[in-house]
Amino acid sequence: MNKKNSVKKESKTKKSPNAKKSSSVKKSTKSKKVNTKKTNGSKKSEKKSNFESKLIYEVKLILLIGFTVISVFSLHTFAMGIVGETIKKIYLGLFSKTAYIVPYVVFFIIFFIINNNLKTVRKKYIFSILLGFFSILAIYSNLIYDISMEGYKLTNIKVLSIDGVITAFNYGVIGTSSGSIGTLLSYALVGLFGKIGTYVVSLILLFIAIVIGTKISIVDIFNSQKKFATNVVTNANRQYKEKKAVSKENIKQNIEEIKQKKTEKFSDFDSNNYVLDKNIEKTSTSVSLPSNAVNTSSEESMSIKINAFDDEVKSNVVSEPSTASSINNNEMNKSGETQNVQVKTNKEIKKENSKISKKEVKKIENDLEKASHMEYENYIIPSVKMLSNSKVTGTSNKKEILDIARKLESILASFKVEAKVVQISKGPAITMFELQPSPGVKVSKIVNLSDDIALGLAAQQIRIIAPIPGKAAVGIEIPNKNTSLVTLKDVLDTKEFRDSKSKLSFALGKDISGNSIVSDLSKMPHLLIAGATGSGKSVCVNTLIASILFNARPDEVKLLMIDPKVVELNNYNGIPHLILPVVTDPKKASIALNWAVQEMTNRYNTFAETSVRDINSYNKKAEKNDLEKMPKIVVIIDELADLMMVAPNQVEDAICRLAQMARAAGIHLIVATQRPSVDVITGLIKANIPSRIAFSVSSQIDSRTILDMGGAEKLLGKGDMLFSPVGLSKPMRVQGAFVSDEEVENLVAFVKGQSGQVNYDEGILENTSSTLFIDNNDDEYLRPSIEHVINSKQASVSMLQRKFRIGYNRAARIVDEMEERGIVGPSAGSKPREVLVGPSFLEEDSSGENLNTTSENL
Repeated sequence: MNKKNSVKKESKTKKSPNAKKSSSVKKSTKSKKVNTKKTNGSKKSEKKSNFESKLIYEVKLILLIGFTVISVFSLHTFAMGIVGETIKKIYLGLFSKTAYIVPYVVFFIIFFIINNNLKTVRKKYIFSILLGFFSILAIYSNLIYDISMEGYKLTNIKVLSIDGVITAFNYGVIGTSSGSIGTLLSYALVGLFGKIGTYVVSLILLFIAIVIGTKISIVDIFNSQKKFATNVVTNANRQYKEKKAVSKENIKQNIEEIKQKKTEKFSDFDSNNYVLDKNIEKTSTSVSLPSNAVNTSSEESMSIKINAFDDEVKSNVVSEPSTASSINNNEMNKSGETQNVQVKTNKEIKKENSKISKKEVKKIENDLEKASHMEYENYIIPSVKMLSNSKVTGTSNKKEILDIARKLESILASFKVEAKVVQISKGPAITMFELQPSPGVKVSKIVNLSDDIALGLAAQQIRIIAPIPGKAAVGIEIPNKNTSLVTLKDVLDTKEFRDSKSKLSFALGKDISGNSIVSDLSKMPHLLIAGATGSGKSVCVNTLIASILFNARPDEVKLLMIDPKVVELNNYNGIPHLILPVVTDPKKASIALNWAVQEMTNRYNTFAETSVRDINSYNKKAEKNDLEKMPKIVVIIDELADLMMVAPNQVEDAICRLAQMARAAGIHLIVATQRPSVDVITGLIKANIPSRIAFSVSSQIDSRTILDMGGAEKLLGKGDMLFSPVGLSKPMRVQGAFVSDEEVENLVAFVKGQSGQVNYDEGILENTSSTLFIDNNDDEYLRPSIEHVINSKQASVSMLQRKFRIGYNRAARIVDEMEERGIVGPSAGSKPREVLVGPSFLEEDSSGENLNTTSENL
């Protein structure tokens, strides 16, 4: 037994080393497993901690942004409740008006604190932000105590006490102090450095904060500016030297060319060559001028705001250089004219002397007429402030307009017309809805539904523009429920009218988008106004006249008013702008129009003598040569129908002649009528007056008579108009400006008050009669023929042949002469001619001298 036990022990002892090895391996594997578990756990914990830190950062950032937003809204609005009011009171009490930048300062400071990525630059940026803010606070605090009377009261209070801090807090809330913190800061800085020293120190600290925060060196900025300045100076000097050298060379070349031209002219003098040289000089001067002339004209035309006048703007740009060059050519070629005088014969010299004597006589007569007029150098143009402001009667809100748009789409959809409202333009009286039809929808289908649309919308009248010029849309104009009154002041007191350089600019009204419409009569150049009674025609005429009175002096624009209705324009009697009192007799109106025609021809003769093309060129030349400028003349006819009933042929001829030729002479027509029929607005008048305004009429026929198209029959009245100026393909709808009778009376009283007693130009009657006098060169039977025709109340060539026993040709010439003088009417076929004057003027002309028909009728 003992042996067996010993053998077992030995065997155990032999196995023990291997057992030790296996046990150690097991222990190591266990430890590795434990370590791997620990590392996995640590990674998970690190990920968890990173996620938590990121989540905490985002939460802090959201809270910071939310606090900043709440602070900003609390400071700027009153919609944040009790919390917002408390935050606002605290901010304002501590920092006063500088509190509005405190939320942003707090945001950036806390952002730098919570953002771990900015640890290296955190202190620098926080320091620069705080330094800059407190510098601004110190400057504001010093300023508020210099301006505010409440600030002076704070200086009497002990700022370092609790009562002083509370007082500063309360004053900071109402904005009369810099708040508690601002007051303490200002108290310390002013005590150390004084007021001026506080400004200096605060500005220095502010610059330091900017340099630290932005890393911008002030020295580098000054150096770069210094380099830039030196470069600019050197370039300017170099360019000046180059221009100087070039100009010297050009002067030398020009002198040599002039010398060569002079030698050529005097060496070989021939009439044909001389004319050719003059043409060459003209072309050379006209080439050198257009650049400046075009620029000036384009600037003036570009002041004009209405896009419809693009064509007129281009025409003005082309026409201005020619007039400017013609002036300079005439001035430069005076020497050539003196050379022509040397070649002329004695007969030509005698003729010139006779012409000069006539010019001198005319000049003396003009001087006498000038003496009767007063000078208008000290004339004050009326102020727009005398006009009344507009009153807002009521406007439709956005929801109502959108509801109408949806209803309009649904009405069209019910008729299987797919269209969408893409734009809405609201005006004073109407609102235009721009419809974009779907592909395949005919425009005519929408136009034919006008009555159905008006029924569905319960509208008074609708007008369809199909399509809108320049747009891929159809316009539907619907009246507003509440219309807004457009006053004359609303349009005159605008940038468009103030920037207009023309003396004939007038305020018309506002379009469908509410934009002011200001037009220029000189570009139209004549205007036809027509509409039914009560549609706003007379108010429009008063608006035009008032616009001219608000814009021009009496020596710049003259008015010739013809008012057969007697009561419309009678208020303007006595103003210095009138050429003569308002003509109310229809029989006398034709004579006044004939005077305008005569004035037009006289002006053209003057233009021919001075070698200019139009009134603008003449006035420029007159200004250079100290001559009298020509005023522009506006002929206003308030009721054309009455004139056409009394003397249709004479009135139509005068209007047509003025409309055809008077633009360049500075004479413009405004013709108004309430009967737009073919016998009143004849084809000749329509052809010569392209710019038209149509008010509300009863039928489409009347609309076509005025505008050559329909649309005016759908207007609402009360100033609602269609304005069709020259160059516009389709008329624009405008709500006319309203001027009351009281405003017109105030304006006329102001204008009359500056002029006193006005002496009207009596030369009009004399100049008109001068063409109607019977000179010694006229036929000896002319006066007896006139007396016989007036007494017998009929005129014909055969009657004069039998009465005076003269031939047909002589009798026909006498009748034609009487027709030109306005004594008899035109030929009426086999019937005798109409006698236009009565026997009364024969009794008045009892002196037996020259017979004048016009002066007696006026």
